[in-house]
Amino acid sequence: MNLPELLHGQTALVTGAGGGIGRAIALRFAEQGAAVALHCRTAVESAGEVASGIRESGGEAVVLQADLTDDDACHRLVREVTDWSGGRLTALVNNAAVQPVQPLPGMTADAWRTVVDTDLTSVFACTQAAAAHMRAHGGGTVTHIASIEAAHPAPGHAHYSAAKAAVVMHARAAALEYGPDGIRVNTVSPGLIDREGLAEAWPDGVRRWLAAAPTGRLGRPEDVADACVFLASPLARWITGHDLTVDGGISARPTW
Repeated sequence: MNLPELLHGQTALVTGAGGGIGRAIALRFAEQGAAVALHCRTAVESAGEVASGIRESGGEAVVLQADLTDDDACHRLVREVTDWSGGRLTALVNNAAVQPVQPLPGMTADAWRTVVDTDLTSVFACTQAAAAHMRAHGGGTVTHIASIEAAHPAPGHAHYSAAKAAVVMHARAAALEYGPDGIRVNTVSPGLIDREGLAEAWPDGVRRWLAAAPTGRLGRPEDVADACVFLASPLARWITGHDLTVDGGISARPTW
């Protein structure tokens, strides 16, 4: 998709940028003119490959490590971004998450907390840290990666679905409170996004999705990335507190 540089002059932080969706978001932001800080916890090599590619293409990129379940680490991460960028941070994409499968009846409180801390509490902490900077520097945008499972839970994903539902509501609440500071906050809720080995690991699920999806295909990481670019761009200047569903129309299917 050839677009003008919608994000020219911006500096973006993308969390969880070592994985498929995070990598695609970082690349799309760079293609659209943003300097990109790629956060990772352990996927340093993968994030580094993306950052190298961005720099080789004439863009600006850096890889930063942090454990986002640590509130102090979230605030330190934002400081490291602004130190690298010369005091600029205009966009945050909260993408980092885990999605284990575990039946609810046998789920431990520790297993629940791991998902909630990674998928929800980190969103709160990173947003708070980034918004404090944005408030003092003319505003910005925050985009959370939620999921269609926020409204349509799947078996074994009670902790994940609950966390993602809370992420959607956090964005709406943050849009309300940060709006006067020039900060827009939205969510993107993907459906099933393809990845290497998915069809082999979950053939029945992929088959059922393809049969039900009006568009007849799985999502691609770039589909999510393009939605994030749009929400961070001036094209979305009057959009905040919104959940943008990116699922190929699967949510339009009747369930009865």
